[in-house]
Amino acid sequence: MLAENSVHIEKSSSLKISDYIAFTKLRLSLLVLFSAGLGYLIAGGIFNGRTFTCLLIGGFCITAASNGLNQIFERELDKLMKRTMSRPLPKEKMSVTEAYVLVVVFALTGTLFLWFGTNPLCTVLSVSSLFLYAFVYTPLKRVSSIAVFVGAIPGALPPLLGYVAARGTIDYMAMLLFATQFMWQFPHFWAIAWRLNEDYKTAGFSLLPFPSGHSLQNAFQILLYTLFLIPVSLIPAFIGYSNPITGVIIGLAGIAFFIPAVWLYRSLNMKAASALMFSSFLYLPVVQIFMWVNL
Repeated sequence: MLAENSVHIEKSSSLKISDYIAFTKLRLSLLVLFSAGLGYLIAGGIFNGRTFTCLLIGGFCITAASNGLNQIFERELDKLMKRTMSRPLPKEKMSVTEAYVLVVVFALTGTLFLWFGTNPLCTVLSVSSLFLYAFVYTPLKRVSSIAVFVGAIPGALPPLLGYVAARGTIDYMAMLLFATQFMWQFPHFWAIAWRLNEDYKTAGFSLLPFPSGHSLQNAFQILLYTLFLIPVSLIPAFIGYSNPITGVIIGLAGIAFFIPAVWLYRSLNMKAASALMFSSFLYLPVVQIFMWVNL
């Protein structure tokens, strides 16, 4: 009997951990930490282990709180989409009260770690990103495709926050890190929206640039923003923040990212959208890593 109870407890604990992982969108949160950590390293200067650790813990908690609020507000809509209907709240594996408690714990913990471990500017920007993502971007998703522009702002903040955690100020390089990730958000997210367009439509989300769906009009917009990303990401090399070799590598990464966007424009098919999406996952870390290494 004791053995059976022990197995039951272990299974319950395992399921609860799985629910928390889904609620915090763990993989997305870790990508945010990756960008924030590289932003800190790109800033240079003396490495402070305490500051870096507090940045990562605080950043994770704020991101988890943002993702949690998003799922609370969209719990009824999540029931309508295949990609989200198995989340803890739609499946009623987690109560709304429990979800709010988790959000408050994550938000307070993250704020405290950032305030006492980094600096006030980093903390204020992080908390602002939470409010912008949860209370502006999330409701806008059912109103207009302008939501993608709004969501790109908190989505582009992680490298800037890492930089600010190290330097305590926003300078040209901080803004360039933000600009690169900001521009990257559009082809990245639109590639996802292209693949999930039918699923999004069932929940009333308007996330492609135009309501015409898998159209030449939308493919051209994606192509245009992918093209714009190339010169934006090369600005650090042009103004001397990174050396020519790094600039060449970043430029080649931009061209490699642009190729599937051309394919999507010419074919309008799902394979091209998938190729663009997976290219976007590779592009950003490659660019940020080489900006840090600066060959």
